[in-house]
Amino acid sequence: MDAPLLALTRVPRASFTGLSAKSAAAGNMRQLVQLRWIAVAGQTATILLVHFALGAALPLAEMLAVVAALAVVNLLSMAALPRHRVRRVEIMLALLLDMGSLTLQLYFSGGATNPFVALYLLQVVLGAILLPPAATTVLLAAAAASYALLSFAYRPLVLPVSFIVERGDLFRIGQWIAFTMVAVLLVMFITRITRNLRARDAHLANLRQHAVEEDGIVRMGLFATGAAHELGTPLGTLSVILADWRRMPAIARDPGLAAEVAEMEGEVGRCKAIVSAILQSAGQPRSEAIQRAPAAAFAADAADSWQSTQPGVPLTREIAVPDGAVIPTDPALRQAIWNLLDNAAEVSPTGIAIVVGTTGPMLTIAVRDHGPGFAADTLAHVGDARRSTKEEGHGLGLFLAATVARRLGGRLDAANRTGGGAEVRLHLPFALPVEENLP
Repeated sequence: MDAPLLALTRVPRASFTGLSAKSAAAGNMRQLVQLRWIAVAGQTATILLVHFALGAALPLAEMLAVVAALAVVNLLSMAALPRHRVRRVEIMLALLLDMGSLTLQLYFSGGATNPFVALYLLQVVLGAILLPPAATTVLLAAAAASYALLSFAYRPLVLPVSFIVERGDLFRIGQWIAFTMVAVLLVMFITRITRNLRARDAHLANLRQHAVEEDGIVRMGLFATGAAHELGTPLGTLSVILADWRRMPAIARDPGLAAEVAEMEGEVGRCKAIVSAILQSAGQPRSEAIQRAPAAAFAADAADSWQSTQPGVPLTREIAVPDGAVIPTDPALRQAIWNLLDNAAEVSPTGIAIVVGTTGPMLTIAVRDHGPGFAADTLAHVGDARRSTKEEGHGLGLFLAATVARRLGGRLDAANRTGGGAEVRLHLPFALPVEENLP
């Protein structure tokens, strides 16, 4: 039994730069989970230090219970993150939870007189970065209400008699520690969160670029379909005329003319096949057009079909793929491989090569030539229709091949060979029979 076809057409993460909105939200939630672990460790250390080292009586059971509840919530969050899509409302609830736990800890340790009341600013600032204005307003209102409540309702922090004289100094030290902690945590987590947001923006920009390229493909597809319909009639007429010529006595008696007529009939037949393939591809929905095919047989057949149209260009074949390997295909993939072979033959008429192998989860179809290679600027933009170095309308081969590869879950790249010439590689996902995947 083969692997599901949809698994072959899933685009690898490496195909896109940056993070999706879903990944960015999950990354931001992970930052909040890390912040909560810091709060758990910091609160535990502070409670024990103040109670045992400074001798200030604290309600240990209640305060440590709050810390334990935070730890349990964090463990549950870590377990749910890999298989749960994070939404903005959940980020707001997470910040409100942190704010609630801070309120309880301050209630048991002096209320608004506790210098660590400044930690409210951390949740408000993070909310302003991660959430829309309405949710940020909720956080701001909750922080203001909690501060106001702690100004009237709290358990006073009872210090030992020996610290009464130094209470003002202790309060100033606490303010300095709280200020430093807030500043450090803000810098640390805002830097990470901003990096996530920048990665998300880069991903969106990448998607927009691909949408523009796909739109260009759609326009070209419409043009090609219309041209294919228009070409059907003249190609049919040429086929009839050539058939009549072939039966003419003067041509039938001349082997040279008969061979030329036969060659013209072959070229007309090839044109008709291309037109038929265009119309067939245009009439198929995407889900039906994508099929599976044996990797080795498909590559060999594509090479043989191309060689029959270019018998004067030597073509070396090296195909080494696992037995039973299959790849996703559609009618455009064969044409994409032909385009790469045509480009190679144009710059290297003395011989080219097609090499098929596997690299990790991808099957690579590489076309090599002995030409002058690519310019550095061209290599940086392989597959971009706007960077073609050929005449207008004749440099779309790489662009179309790159688009076909992306559609099938792969990619296209190119490099100059050390010994001279260039190599263009089509990377496509492949699958093995399930039995071969089992340990």
